[in-house]
Amino acid sequence: MLVQKVNEQIANGQYGRLFAVVHFASRQWKVTNEDLILIEGHIEAECGDRIRMEKVLLVGAEDFTLLGRPLLRKDLVRVEATVLEKTESWPKINMTSHKKQRLRRKRIMIQPQTVLRINTIEIAPILS
Repeated sequence: MLVQKVNEQIANGQYGRLFAVVHFASRQWKVTNEDLILIEGHIEAECGDRIRMEKVLLVGAEDFTLLGRPLLRKDLVRVEATVLEKTESWPKINMTSHKKQRLRRKRIMIQPQTVLRINTIEIAPILS
């Protein structure tokens, strides 16, 4: 009964804006269409490449939510993103000192970063 109602909404396209929780780069992200994600570290894709996020934990709309145990099947949900840019973070200064040893150490840390844009979140036309 409930699955039939959700299938009717998906078939008619009356579910509104979709959101998804995706596991990517050792973190979980709640994303919608046209969101930007700043990821610490570089990924192997080049700028302008489209990638598919395959570890989708849940997808939801206004009236329903599909939960995975622990992940949703790949044929149910499709989340795609584009790599916008690869940059480095602002320099972070780490100062350490030991008075008794007359030791002062200054470390400048710069992390690589990747910016992704979520293009689409799509659901399969019929749930089983």
